[in-house]
Amino acid sequence: MTSLRVASLLLTGLGVLVAGALVRGADAPKMLIAHRGASGYAPEHTFASYDLAIQQKADFVEPDLAVSKDGVLVCLHDDTLERTTNVEEVFPDRYSHDVKGRNGEKRWVANDFTVAEIKRLDAGSWVDAKFRGAQVPTWDEMLARVQQHPGVGVYPELKSPPLYTARGVDMAKIFVDSVKQHHLDTPESLKRTPVIIQSFDRATIKRMSTELPTVPRVFLTSDEGDITDAQLKDLATFAQGIAPEKKLIAAHPDLVRRAHALGLTVTAWTFRADEKTAYASVKDEMAKFLYDFGIDALFTNNPDQFPRR
Repeated sequence: MTSLRVASLLLTGLGVLVAGALVRGADAPKMLIAHRGASGYAPEHTFASYDLAIQQKADFVEPDLAVSKDGVLVCLHDDTLERTTNVEEVFPDRYSHDVKGRNGEKRWVANDFTVAEIKRLDAGSWVDAKFRGAQVPTWDEMLARVQQHPGVGVYPELKSPPLYTARGVDMAKIFVDSVKQHHLDTPESLKRTPVIIQSFDRATIKRMSTELPTVPRVFLTSDEGDITDAQLKDLATFAQGIAPEKKLIAAHPDLVRRAHALGLTVTAWTFRADEKTAYASVKDEMAKFLYDFGIDALFTNNPDQFPRR
């Protein structure tokens, strides 16, 4: 399936739909979302990872989003910087006094640093020395990179909105303003660069349904309480899809059928070659979920292993 076909499916049926995934059924096209880019081969959320994901034919590239001290969206999975950068070396005394690890470890919260300061960090060496000097991209930079490839979509996740609310930062507003500034919510733009919004924060997804009604929305969860019939029915009133952790689908194989009956797509996460599972390979595991369980899309660290049919 071509990326332009993916884009066209966004605009069929009931307004703007969630990729090709809302064309449900055995013959429906399956969507490949590169989890933090091709993060099984390059440092997550770097240009190297995003570029490789596109080379490996990802339908969507996922940027997790955080907010810098000066109110700029940056591509970062964690709320803090120490796992994926050398922030401890560059800013040893700038650790947070109110955010700590489970055992009291020091943490360097991204929201305590300006974009200029974050750009000083090495976001590549933690994976391999050959990636030394890789930077944390801003959302704007990531978007511009992907838009060089018409038809490839972006799948931004709004990470930890409550963390920012507690700090007096309206993360959702910053994101909405950016989407509108880039005109990403228009039919023309969605054909060229499909966008799907995701978050674990149900309230944020519901808010997006009113502030960005033309952009598809998916609710992430690892909680069994979110997949009851009542919760799915409510979700269908403001979202186009649900993205459960894959173990929930394995434990509740009727989930896909129930979600589809309500018009919701099902996107599973995360499939990675370095994880030990009962399957012979990550490709086999993905095939099981896509073609036996019947999910519509999935997140993987290994886009090149995606089993298209």
